[in-house]
Amino acid sequence: MRVPIVAANWKMNKTVGEAESFTADLPGDAELYKKVEVVVCTPFTCLQAVSKGLEGTGVKLGAQNMYYEDKGAYTGEISPAMLKDLGCTYVILGHSERRHIFQESNELINKKVKAALVHGLKPILCIGETLEERQAGKMEEICKTQIFGSLQDITAKEMDQIVIAYEPVWAIGTGVNASVEDADSTITFVRQCISAKYGTEIGDKIRIQYGGSVKPNNAVDYFKQANIDGALIGGASLKADSFYSIVKSAAEVCGC
Repeated sequence: MRVPIVAANWKMNKTVGEAESFTADLPGDAELYKKVEVVVCTPFTCLQAVSKGLEGTGVKLGAQNMYYEDKGAYTGEISPAMLKDLGCTYVILGHSERRHIFQESNELINKKVKAALVHGLKPILCIGETLEERQAGKMEEICKTQIFGSLQDITAKEMDQIVIAYEPVWAIGTGVNASVEDADSTITFVRQCISAKYGTEIGDKIRIQYGGSVKPNNAVDYFKQANIDGALIGGASLKADSFYSIVKSAAEVCGC
């Protein structure tokens, strides 16, 4: 059985003080956090404070991005070594906002995935199509290209450390979530792509999240789907109570 993983992505939100308040408000439910892997991915400025606030809870710390070099003349960038030094376990890579706003290519994301793995960071690799691409019938083509491009030269053994997050671009931060049927169907296709590249054992084992306007009132419907292994949460993760509610739903549905 795949252990569900629920990750918070705060994006460009929260000061250090607000981050400290979040960790203080997040229930210290150690037993629940054994049933569902929980990750809080914060802006770089909040990582140290959140790392301290999460100590002893079982909740993992994650970053929202990184560069692929260890150090050097890359003004404004953060290295994987720096993230490890701050206590990060996970790092989000290839988020649609990085792909579309900052024009990150599959080739660049692939370099980041490789660098993260070298440093013992677990990538949450995001993929997903725009509304125009879906309406043009290109969802499978786009997702397949992003998967294979971002995972170029990644070995089957390394796939054990990777989580995939399917986030339809048109459902991120819009309040318009993909239907349960659409999400499950696409994630089933993504799992088939992984199986085709790495074999059925890896395809069955890899965890694939859904992300896109997931809230406490709809999370259960997604978690009930056999191929959806959790969620990458945006807006609903900014408040500790709503995020915790989603985590509880994941635990209840998976039967842990």
